[in-house]
Amino acid sequence: MNERVFSHTLLVVEDNTSLRRSLTNGLSDLGYRVMAVATVAEARRVLSKEEVHAVVLDLGLPDGDGQDFLREIRETGLHTPVIILTARTMVDEKVRAFDGGADDYLVKPFEFQELAARLRARLRTGEGALEVEWIIGDVVINAVRREVRRGSRIIECTPREFDLLVHLARAGGAPVSRQTLAREVWKVTSRMISMDNVIDVTISRLREKLNDGTDRTILHTVRGLGFVLRESS
Repeated sequence: MNERVFSHTLLVVEDNTSLRRSLTNGLSDLGYRVMAVATVAEARRVLSKEEVHAVVLDLGLPDGDGQDFLREIRETGLHTPVIILTARTMVDEKVRAFDGGADDYLVKPFEFQELAARLRARLRTGEGALEVEWIIGDVVINAVRREVRRGSRIIECTPREFDLLVHLARAGGAPVSRQTLAREVWKVTSRMISMDNVIDVTISRLREKLNDGTDRTILHTVRGLGFVLRESS
């Protein structure tokens, strides 16, 4: 039997059991891996453990408002596309959602084909798209070959260093906090465990490898915000 290969993982946050099941079945049939939950708490747990490429988010949830949860995940530095799926039709709700970081807004009742089309569009162009190569200055990061080059030179990275580079590259030039790196790269979710020193040492070692004795830094520290990959000005 052939193993099914999923192209993207979706998080569906919807408390209506019938609709949640329908969305899970429909999106799974389209080839997505679907993580479906009914509460903010469950959604928070999924995002702390899984790499999710897009979120379909209801607003009226039993343990909190989806608008507040949207703002929460954006404040952590997560750029995953979020499509709001709600019965709320008021313009001020839509404005609040987009101001809070939503990528799209679809009102119930809706056509499944429209949701599927909007997801495809966001996954093609959004931060959650499955890019395989990033170019920052003369540095090329290839996720398929798990290879890093600077000019003609191959940079030898540990698996952790490579995963760190890819996560920073996916941020598209936006700073990524230590908290986000601890959760997404090291998979540490407990607030009681400080990873700051471990992350700083890894960043320093990786910066040395990338620079190789030159002053052409692409891995920068942004005070108070975290780290970013970008060409030196």
